[in-house]
Amino acid sequence: MVAHDERVVREFSKQAAGFGDPRLNVAFTRHLGRLVAFMEPELDLEDVVLEVAAGTGLVSRAIARRVRHVTALDLTPAMLAQGKREADRDAITNITFTRGDAASLPYADRSFTLVVTRFSLHQVADPEAVVAEMARVSRPGAALIIADLVRPEGLAADPDRIERLRDPSHGVLLTEARVIELVTAAGAEVRRAERFEFSRPLEPWLALAHTEPEAAAQIRKELEAELAGGPATGMRPAMVDGELHFTHSYLYLHANAA
Repeated sequence: MVAHDERVVREFSKQAAGFGDPRLNVAFTRHLGRLVAFMEPELDLEDVVLEVAAGTGLVSRAIARRVRHVTALDLTPAMLAQGKREADRDAITNITFTRGDAASLPYADRSFTLVVTRFSLHQVADPEAVVAEMARVSRPGAALIIADLVRPEGLAADPDRIERLRDPSHGVLLTEARVIELVTAAGAEVRRAERFEFSRPLEPWLALAHTEPEAAAQIRKELEAELAGGPATGMRPAMVDGELHFTHSYLYLHANAA
C-alpha cells in the first residue's frame, strides 16, 4: 500500500495544476452541479463536513457556503495547495485543507455530520478501509455520499488496463454492487442512488494525467482498433464530431451511518 500511495502522490502532483484548468478538468467540473444537487437534501448550515480524498477540494468549495465547516483531506500536498489557492481566490474561509490517508482518517469516531468522497474508490489501494473509515467518523444518521466511476456489470474486456496505462496510480473500478457491499459492511444503510454515462474526449483526459507519449499512443491505437472492429478495450470508444471519445459510468450513492 505504501508503494501505491507513493504512486498516487507522484501522479497527482503532476496533475494538480491541471485541476485548475477548465480545458483539462472537464470531467471534474461538468457534473459538479449535478453532485451538489444530489447532496442537496442532506446539506444544512450546521453541518460539519469531511471530504475524503478531496484532491483540490472541488466538492468542498462547491458546498462550503451551504454548511458550517468543511475539512478537505487528501494525500497529495500539491493538490491541497492548488485547492487552497482557489479557495482563497474565491474568498471561501470555512475550509481546512489537511494532508491525510483516506484509509486511516486522523479523526475521532462520530466527528462529522456529512462525509463525502468523489472519484476516490477506484484510485485507492483499499476501498473497503476507506468506506469503513468514512462510516467510523460519521455521527449516527449522518449522510455518507460516494460519487465514483464504476464498472458496468457484464462489461466486455478490462478497462483497468487502459486506465493504468493512462495513470499508473489507478486501482480498480468497482461495480455498483461491490460499492453497496462495502457501504453495507461498514454498517451504513443505502438510501438512494443515481447513475449516468459520460462520453468524454480522449485527449484532455490524457493531457490531465501527463500520460507518457508511448502509452498515450498505445491507448489511441487500441481505441481506434476497437472502433474498426478489433478487440474490446472496456473503454467503449466512439467518434464524436471527428474526435475520439470513450465512456465512463458514474454512480452517486447516498447512505446513512448507523
